[in-house]
Amino acid sequence: RIRLNDYISGEIDQNTLIVKKPEWYSERRINLRTGVHITSGDPDQKWVASSDNEKFFYDVLLIATGSKSFVPPIQGVDKNGVFTLRSVIDAEQIISFSEICDTALLIGGGLLGLETGKALRKRGKKVTVVEFFPRLLPRQLDERGAWRLQNLLEDMGFSFRLGASVREITGEITVQGAALQSNEIISAEMVIISAGVRPNLELAKQLNLACEHGITIDSQLRTNRPEIFAAGDVAEFSGKLYGIWPAAMQQGKIAGTNMAGVDAEYAGSVMANKLKVVGIDLASAGEIDVENRFEARITETDSIYRKIIIDDNRIIGCILLGDTTHFNTLTRAIQEKTRIDNLAEDLKNTLIV
Repeated sequence: RIRLNDYISGEIDQNTLIVKKPEWYSERRINLRTGVHITSGDPDQKWVASSDNEKFFYDVLLIATGSKSFVPPIQGVDKNGVFTLRSVIDAEQIISFSEICDTALLIGGGLLGLETGKALRKRGKKVTVVEFFPRLLPRQLDERGAWRLQNLLEDMGFSFRLGASVREITGEITVQGAALQSNEIISAEMVIISAGVRPNLELAKQLNLACEHGITIDSQLRTNRPEIFAAGDVAEFSGKLYGIWPAAMQQGKIAGTNMAGVDAEYAGSVMANKLKVVGIDLASAGEIDVENRFEARITETDSIYRKIIIDDNRIIGCILLGDTTHFNTLTRAIQEKTRIDNLAEDLKNTLIV
């Protein structure tokens, strides 16, 4: 899924989207069943059933049903030419529709929105991004970093409306543009909504699992029923939904370990992202300190913006724009609450001075 935008841009084919080949599963005695939709179950009898009434019995069960795109209640979202991006089918529909379009409007200036914008720019489309927050990537960047990124993207041909929201998607049957709350009208032939995700909780509710925003789990990834585990976008730990691939990987490993009978504890994940936003290296982790409450060491050049956030002689967060060297080391220091004094001397000098 994280490479769907590369598929839209034409950089990879559909086969490249497949993480593991069928042989990988069979060699590990994993019975992989695709195209099966689990719709119901009985937690007392320990079975779940598919939409065609096939039953699957279990001793332990993992719910990893992920999430779905959130579509805000905007007038006109049902028009032809409005899309979300979550599946290969979504990507194929976007590719097909973009062939008859020159202009696209993206609702949402987060990671997915900007990467989708990059893919459409590579297809030669004019792209406008409408973002509710006053800066891009509000979960990953502070004001200075977001401003730097915005300038780079504008140089690449992006257009932005920040601190703005869409009131209505205009057009009769097919998209013609969007009307903002400010009454500005933006012309566009297609609209892609990238406004976050919501956990898929339908099966969890069928199984009477405790849910708040997601399925609530303990430090072993167990739900309120000890034989049922949850991991990934659908799981909520200590009141937090992570919604990022590294956290899902970490949770899946710990859930699998416990399901196999070996004790493993989950203490939460550092919110860390490392990616290329339209070819620009970007990474952030932990506390990005938008309010400037902590000590920060900032390095800024024409091509680099680096911010290391420090509290009580420990690194608690970082933003790296333009150069993501040492990001894994920084993330590990944040996760392990390493004191700066204990960092290697050359690394301490490179990062902190």
